[in-house]
Amino acid sequence: MKPFFITIDTEGDNLWEWDKKSEITTENSRYIPRFQELCEQFGFKPVYLVNYEMACDEVLVGYLKPKAEAGLCEIGMHLHAWNTPPDYELLNNGYGGLPYLIEYPEIIMRGKIEYMTSFLEERFEQKIISHRAGRWTTNDLYFRILESLGYKADCSVTPGFSWKQNRGDTIGSTGSDYSKASRAISKIAGTDITEIPFNSVTDRSLGVTGFSAGNVLRAVKHVIFGRKLQLRPDGRNLKDMLRFLELAENDGHLMFMLHSSELMPGGSPTFMTREDVEKLYKDLECLFKEISNRNYMPFTLKEYTERSR
Repeated sequence: MKPFFITIDTEGDNLWEWDKKSEITTENSRYIPRFQELCEQFGFKPVYLVNYEMACDEVLVGYLKPKAEAGLCEIGMHLHAWNTPPDYELLNNGYGGLPYLIEYPEIIMRGKIEYMTSFLEERFEQKIISHRAGRWTTNDLYFRILESLGYKADCSVTPGFSWKQNRGDTIGSTGSDYSKASRAISKIAGTDITEIPFNSVTDRSLGVTGFSAGNVLRAVKHVIFGRKLQLRPDGRNLKDMLRFLELAENDGHLMFMLHSSELMPGGSPTFMTREDVEKLYKDLECLFKEISNRNYMPFTLKEYTERSR
């Protein structure tokens, strides 16, 4: 059976609209139990990739620590460079985006990764071996530092997608380009870290109904250029996610992702109201039911890497 992974970027409230002068709140930690309980109903095991502010949240740690100890979920690391200690002011900053970890000098990169790793291990009292980069962006140095600290799994790569259009904080800095990356699970070159990518598929079906001029044009674009589909709910894409399951049958794994703040009304630009969140849960129940009926086995990233050794 092929592995199925649920990954949750566990971070502060509505960081899409956060500015550097504001406090980061973590109210969304109160909404995680409902999602965890839904996963348990299906026998699924989420991987909560926890960042600094959420690791400071007593409610989150108090709830997820015993769940992880019982093997019902995994705690991994998600690093946002802008507020993870140690503090460091970048030169030539103000380029327009939040800083990527790879913009910092090597000694600061290592310091932030070391701090975040030890802080998570102290808070959750377990070894942390799984990781996803903040804003998806990595490089060879980043992976070498992770390996030196005992990390075994990464899920930062997004095949078929490039983040080059997303600026960092220093002049000329951009996100990673994964447009040509493999969708398969593999070792990261030169390391012992297993890359389990957030896979996507290309749908070249018509994708629209009706015969208006606009629909015909969209249909032609879908056939020629295709649409990238992922298991990433937005409140309107249940049909696309079910279509993903059909097209991904030949892939070696499935990966789902969501932000913890998207589980809370107003925690993201996508799910602003209680009605939006209720619709999300209806879609999740339908999607999870379909996945449970297919040839997939739920894994945490840690379980998978341990089993594959």
